[in-house]
Amino acid sequence: MKRLKNGIIQAAIAAGIMATAASFTPAAAEQITLSQLSNDLATVTEQARSVVVNISTSRTIKTPRLPFSSDPFFRRFFGDPGAQARPKATSLGSGVIVSQDGYIVTCNHVIESADDILVKTSDNREYKARVVGTDAKTDIAVLKIEEKNLPAAAFGDSEKLRAGEIVLAMGNPYGLNHTVTMGIISGLKRSGMGMTEYEDFIQIDAPINPGNSGGALLNSSGELIGINDFIFSTSGGSQGIGFAIPAKMVRTIMDSMLTKGKVVRGYMGVSIQPLTADLVRQFNLTDKNGALLVDITEGGPAEKAGLQVGDVITEYDNRKIESMQELKNWVASTPPGKKVPVKISRDGKTLSKTVIMGELAGQPLTAEPAAAASPAAPAAKSVENNLKGVAVRDVTDDILQKLGVKRKLRGVVITSITEDSPALGTLERGDIIIELNRKPVQSTSDFTQISSTIGKNQDILLLIVRGGASQYLTVSTR
Repeated sequence: MKRLKNGIIQAAIAAGIMATAASFTPAAAEQITLSQLSNDLATVTEQARSVVVNISTSRTIKTPRLPFSSDPFFRRFFGDPGAQARPKATSLGSGVIVSQDGYIVTCNHVIESADDILVKTSDNREYKARVVGTDAKTDIAVLKIEEKNLPAAAFGDSEKLRAGEIVLAMGNPYGLNHTVTMGIISGLKRSGMGMTEYEDFIQIDAPINPGNSGGALLNSSGELIGINDFIFSTSGGSQGIGFAIPAKMVRTIMDSMLTKGKVVRGYMGVSIQPLTADLVRQFNLTDKNGALLVDITEGGPAEKAGLQVGDVITEYDNRKIESMQELKNWVASTPPGKKVPVKISRDGKTLSKTVIMGELAGQPLTAEPAAAASPAAPAAKSVENNLKGVAVRDVTDDILQKLGVKRKLRGVVITSITEDSPALGTLERGDIIIELNRKPVQSTSDFTQISSTIGKNQDILLLIVRGGASQYLTVSTR
């Protein structure tokens, strides 16, 4: 699909201004502007129809094997259950043709677990599609149909989008082919939705409904700026809050699949967490922009570059970091082997480091939180501060195994917290404390010694391991 040479909305507005300047009445100028806008929207829609496809899938539902089904006596009376037709589940979605030789992008959840995938184009031709690659971490999938000289979408620059821009969403909701709706960009860089691991969604108010997933999000020039993914809804239908995967992320994942046969992601060897107002105070920062390092992989790129637990990364590859998720996305999209300049805040000072990126290998290990805690131990020496009522014992290999922690570490594990403890509700039984106020805790004696120096109304910063993952917490009197 060729890009329109001029933005349709800008052209429509310009037409209205010129009409007014030529001594038309305001009413006449408004009519010309709306007429031009209508014509231009129709032109974009006509062009986009040819690149948006209908995707229908089917999968066999696995049914439990009947008892005695292999018994000859059973078969004599009931026949062979295996010979019966197995039920199939079907679903509908959308996709976008992105190359003339038949590559199509869609959402992973549209084709997940499908046995058969059928693609129907705007001229009603049908093709069996094969899966080139899927990526559940971004909900992106690439399909291939065997055809040549197909119309293909032109990618727009999703990095330059602004809230308020007019967009068109096209797909096949409820099987209604090539439905187009219009709206605006309501927000950018939406994350924390819990839908995928790497989130950088475009929020739109253009109505999208079941079946729109995988369809095209277009800008005013008819360029592909996103792939429609999901909606927030209490009714199951559109309520004006929809989300699309930005075109840059789509193209990066697609290109990796096609050129390398897999999704290649950068690797820094760190665990990070977002900054809260309490953490900003504890680390003497000026704002919540950045990402706090809570764990560093031994021998990984970050450790080799000199980064430390407790550092706050404020810039990555000469770009300021606004959120933890933003850093996570940038790291993933960085080619392995690239030398990346980073700026960190450490003890009130700004330092510059260079990280040589590695390659993320497979699914990161994530331990499930364990309910079992270590045997009860005598309460620690009584303190009159926010750790009052917190009892701990030394961490052992047996305790690490019970808590599902798959790495060696030293510290103390919380065995109990009294009902009147200020830490109740922040700390939990089974948490492993490895730092107190930026000082290492490797034993109960360390814990007792450090905690005894903390004042009654002093906020306390702890580095803990919970459910196998490190994180900073503050116990505050506020």
